[in-house]
Amino acid sequence: MTWEDYRQTHPEVTVLDPPAAIQHLHNRQSMLQVVADLNLSDTYGNVDVPQQLVIKKDSLSIPLKVSKARLNLPLVVKPLIADGSAKSHELSLAYDQYSLQKLEPPLVLQEFVNHGGVLFKVFIVGEAIKVVRRFSLPNVTKRQLSRTSGVYRFPRVSCAVASADDADLDPNVAELPPRPLLEKLAKELRHRLGLQLFNLDIIREYGTRDNFYVIDINYFPGYGKMPEYEHIFTDFLLSLVQRKKVQ
Repeated sequence: MTWEDYRQTHPEVTVLDPPAAIQHLHNRQSMLQVVADLNLSDTYGNVDVPQQLVIKKDSLSIPLKVSKARLNLPLVVKPLIADGSAKSHELSLAYDQYSLQKLEPPLVLQEFVNHGGVLFKVFIVGEAIKVVRRFSLPNVTKRQLSRTSGVYRFPRVSCAVASADDADLDPNVAELPPRPLLEKLAKELRHRLGLQLFNLDIIREYGTRDNFYVIDINYFPGYGKMPEYEHIFTDFLLSLVQRKKVQ
């Protein structure tokens, strides 16, 4: 019996998020395309995704494809499939064209955007939104780029132990994205993705106040890292029960 069959025969069961919609976030090409299609900009700021290129095969052709796509180095290298495994969270930074042919597809190449070494994890639970700061990759200067070559691997850069909430940071870097902008973004993505339990990794372009980029979307992230998650989750589940009663 498929889950759809089960859902039809057991209408009393609440499905938090449909598997087909969850599957959409397992591919980094499709997950960020949803954000790109929003073209979200208003008085509170602009939200976009970095320029990116999907490589499914043929490592030797990568330098040419990058040149044709006019992507600027350095490039963030991520696995194409984001299934929640440790491997799917591996991250590398490629500094020169020659090193690109050493990469192993399928993967996604994203232009690296300087963001002051801080990213914002935006946890979404239904209509509730919580934001935390995490340390991220440091800025790359033109001098560093001219003197550096190769591909450098990084551990998961936004894990809980890398919390930047209590660090002494430049206020221009640490300032959280405007709440109205996050609420609008979350509402649009809940509707377009058909999901209620996910998080966004967002960065602010260094030297700006209102240019933001979504660099990743994760389904059912580690909510234990989210402040007040017990209360938020309890309220969310109770709201589903109340909604069911009304129906």
